[in-house]
Amino acid sequence: MQKVKIPVTLDPVRAAQKRSSYDGVILLSGLTRLGEHLLDTAGDVTVSIDCDVDEQKLVVLKGKAACTVQVACERCQQPLELELSCQFAFTPIRGDNTALDHIPECYDVIVKDEHGEVNLRQMVEDELILTLPMYPVHDEQFCSAPEKPASFGKVVDEDEKPNPFAILQELKKK
Repeated sequence: MQKVKIPVTLDPVRAAQKRSSYDGVILLSGLTRLGEHLLDTAGDVTVSIDCDVDEQKLVVLKGKAACTVQVACERCQQPLELELSCQFAFTPIRGDNTALDHIPECYDVIVKDEHGEVNLRQMVEDELILTLPMYPVHDEQFCSAPEKPASFGKVVDEDEKPNPFAILQELKKK
């Protein structure tokens, strides 16, 4: 199967009327915000998007995206390969918030620009960023982190700590 690039922007109303489907790729190097979290931006994201109109006459963009990325392990700082995969369902709205009351919870909203289009790359990039783990780490058996946890500074024993209320005791005696 030939890899086709997904368009950058899309008119969701027109695409939904035609019941368009897009299967293709987005280059990881073009996703700059996601690239800030990665060690290497080589490769691509496999994307599938279906445009449709639902029973409530809402325009819906449903799809999925998947890619393999390389991030730094938070424990040992060595490269860690992750499989990112997400599914999404969006309904486009204009910039005003008047239509938010009538949108079902199963859809996320995406704001159309001044030309009535949505940025597909930004939409997919946002979803992939949300799937990144907060603290990516290797499995303990494969991690090359030191066995003993690092500690910084001097640990003060409870008995050695001065009592902050000792001054009040002296004042009470007077």
